[in-house]
Amino acid sequence: MQSSQTIAVLGANGVYGRHLIPKLIARGHRVRALVRRPEAAGFARACGADVRVADIFDEGSLYAALQGCELGINVATSLPGPSGRGDFAANDKLRREGTPSWVAACKRAGVARTIQQSIAMVHANGSDAWADEDSEPASAPGSPLGAAIDAALAMERTAREGASDCLILRGGLFYGPGTGFDDDWFARARAGKLRLPEDGQAFVSLVHISDMVEATALAVERWPGARTLLVCEDEPARWHDVFSYVAALAGSAPPAPGGPARFPSFRVRNARARELLGFRPQFPNHRCGLAR
Repeated sequence: MQSSQTIAVLGANGVYGRHLIPKLIARGHRVRALVRRPEAAGFARACGADVRVADIFDEGSLYAALQGCELGINVATSLPGPSGRGDFAANDKLRREGTPSWVAACKRAGVARTIQQSIAMVHANGSDAWADEDSEPASAPGSPLGAAIDAALAMERTAREGASDCLILRGGLFYGPGTGFDDDWFARARAGKLRLPEDGQAFVSLVHISDMVEATALAVERWPGARTLLVCEDEPARWHDVFSYVAALAGSAPPAPGGPARFPSFRVRNARARELLGFRPQFPNHRCGLAR
């Protein structure tokens, strides 16, 4: 078990960062919130974090903000969500061009341990078969998802090669407070506009944002070394089951098929995170996580 540490969180204004910062502080750690827009960092300040201005594309600002930290956690993203903010191209650029600056700044500042957020969708190969950390990544050349997978894998390589002790956490599809995804699903269900992605038979591996944060906090304290871990629910589900459950909770008719497919089927295991971190999801499946 690791003692109290000074931890830098890059991307502290994002939903992952906003959930992670109070969790780390509650567990006795000193948190330095690295943000591009300090005027939007009121939540981090209110939690007691030390707010520093830094940009993932500016190694100098990162180096200045990281000095004195023992661990750096990179959760910076620009992924598109229901709110309309972000886009895949900007996120791919952040991963490909920003990660080298982050890694170089951590090295210069003497930050020996790093955690890099990644995505379990690197295993979105359209199959119903289970995947784990040893499975080959998916490939979707020419598609937005294919570019996103390539960028995520490039980010992982840069993070892994640039630090002797880097942990990669590949999270499932986030849902829960602040993510916007489940709020959007319920709003569309109540309006009678929720549609299954295609026939709804593809698998999705979800993770509640609070469970992703808990796994991250466990990793800080039970450091497993330089490896890659998948963080997701115990029970991946077909979109048909997820959206049918949402519609039932909303008191709406079952969703019809024919909606757009967001990404191919992916069904991943969390066994390694359970073994090495003692990770036990508070929400082991979508029925627990979506109850309201």
